[in-house]
Amino acid sequence: MGKIPEHSYAVVLGASSGFGRACALALAEIGYHIVGVHLDRAATLPNAEATRQAIEQIGRRALFFNMNAAEAANRATVIDKLKEEFANYPGAAVRVLVHSLAFGSLRPLIAEDHNQMLRQKQLEMTLDVMANSLVYWTQDIFKAGLWGDWGRIFAMTSAGSTRAVPAYGSVSAAKAVLEAYIRQLALELAPYNITANAIRAGVSDTPALQKIPRHELLIQNALMRNPYHRLTTPEDVGKVVALLATPDSYWINGDVIAADGGENIIDLTWWQPNEQ
Repeated sequence: MGKIPEHSYAVVLGASSGFGRACALALAEIGYHIVGVHLDRAATLPNAEATRQAIEQIGRRALFFNMNAAEAANRATVIDKLKEEFANYPGAAVRVLVHSLAFGSLRPLIAEDHNQMLRQKQLEMTLDVMANSLVYWTQDIFKAGLWGDWGRIFAMTSAGSTRAVPAYGSVSAAKAVLEAYIRQLALELAPYNITANAIRAGVSDTPALQKIPRHELLIQNALMRNPYHRLTTPEDVGKVVALLATPDSYWINGDVIAADGGENIIDLTWWQPNEQ
């Protein structure tokens, strides 16, 4: 396996919980310093601090920013801090960007109670945070000249990108857009030796999942469908991202990669829970 270049940094959006936290820790284990961007209030801020400390205990540098990753001014702040950081370490570069932002509006597009229907601002916010921000971060790191050779971009998608789930319409649209952006970035960044891939995790009991109405049914369904009869964990996904963040993965590009233990291979039209 190729060695991670010295002074390689991974920018992880959504680094304090769920998939983002697991990716940050797994990337630190294989040699990346972590730049974590997260949005936490007082109740959950200890999670971010615990993640930062865990990264430092591994022996990596951890620069954490508690801010809205979708705001242009905040991106500029992080980019400026990275420039200052890299000035102290010749050859330092961003070689991984993980987009794991899960903040969207879970409302139906159509409802008898019109007040419950998704509003324009909510739809635009969901798309901006969960999809468009991937492009803006990639562009700003590129314009600042901070990308290193053979960089990696990972965006967390879901099976909802191709399916309809009650109240999930805006998030489903954002995931579909996110995958389209990944394909386009894979094409346009190839001349710079930067790959882009989407990671489609299986159903995982994260804070984001718990916000989906009737998420218990998604969990029950996943437990039936998965060959291992368990949910995907953030750690499962973090290990996949770390594997793909090595130099030898350079020929995997523009794809949607399932990290779900085979959750989508079983056809439930014939399969029964007591059958193996």
